[in-house]
Amino acid sequence: MRFIHMADIHLDTPFTVLGGKKDFANIRHLEQRQVFKEAIEYIQKEKIPFLFIAGDLYEQKYIRESTIEYINNLFTEIPETKIFIAPGNHDPFLNNSYYNNYNWNKNVTIFNQEVKTIEFEDVDIYGFGFSDFYCTDFDINKIKIKNKEKINILIIHGSLDASKTLEMQYNPIKTNELKNIGFDYVALGHIHKANFENNENNFIYPGSLISFGFDELGEHGMLDVEINKNNSEKNNLNNKKIIKNNIKINFIKLDNRIFEEKNINISEINSEEELIEKINEIKLEKNKFYKIILIGQKNIEINTSKLCKLIADKNILKIKDKTETKYNIDKIATQNNLKGIFVKKMLEDIKDDKSNKEEIEQAIEIGLKAFE
Repeated sequence: MRFIHMADIHLDTPFTVLGGKKDFANIRHLEQRQVFKEAIEYIQKEKIPFLFIAGDLYEQKYIRESTIEYINNLFTEIPETKIFIAPGNHDPFLNNSYYNNYNWNKNVTIFNQEVKTIEFEDVDIYGFGFSDFYCTDFDINKIKIKNKEKINILIIHGSLDASKTLEMQYNPIKTNELKNIGFDYVALGHIHKANFENNENNFIYPGSLISFGFDELGEHGMLDVEINKNNSEKNNLNNKKIIKNNIKINFIKLDNRIFEEKNINISEINSEEELIEKINEIKLEKNKFYKIILIGQKNIEINTSKLCKLIADKNILKIKDKTETKYNIDKIATQNNLKGIFVKKMLEDIKDDKSNKEEIEQAIEIGLKAFE
């Protein structure tokens, strides 16, 4: 069988990372819609029989009916494709949600908090959906495979082997428990970074359809998957195709925008004007969003907010100051003099309020210069 596996589309997300840049959030909204449309066009062209969306198709808190209509109209363009949606923590199956109160096209199946099995001749598809913005009590062990001679697929949104307290709120699932159940493929959603390249268990995150920020570097798209339960083939990693355990996975890049970080060493920079000129001289690609990371030893006071406003290339969204001061602050704090008392007091302020760490460190540097 062949299917498309996608997740974490987040239509109508507010794009807060771009909020400070004029028009960029609106541009990204349009690009997001276009990418989703291109995904449907790919399915139509390739005549792919199944589409699995493993949660967070849209943002419940911001979704507009016009966007739901846009989604459903695209679904009508692939009437022969059977579409299965497992709602996640951003688009849960609520009583007042569009999942529950909208007349979706007849080729669409939406799972809820009750595990359902959709049976076909050669494949059984299992699915579970969030019924709230959090999910902590779902027991994966309740799922029992009915016919192990068939291809068995689970579509679910959740945190695989979650260890952090926050992730434990989003349907934590243990790998060893999934192994015991015996699915041939688990179509996961929630983690925005794809994990298909070195995955021996076939518990797969496709990553988000597009990138939403600098914590999601690299390419984004969807997975074109083929399963042949009765045919074993050797591994082949060429062109991002992976063949293992009777499964071939082909990554389809869809997002033409890439978030990228660039380091600039400013140890030789002695003025704000010189720093701005150095940033403006960087050769950047138009289809990328950039975070500039300043490194090295700084000789000038740095105001990253001011720099962002003065640089010429508006595809630079953030500037992060990771430079080192020429002062040994920890050593000065041990001195029994005015400088030592000043630095010690300021460091105590950082401990009390780490949100102002960068500003306090700048204040320490300015204060130490005044002692000179």
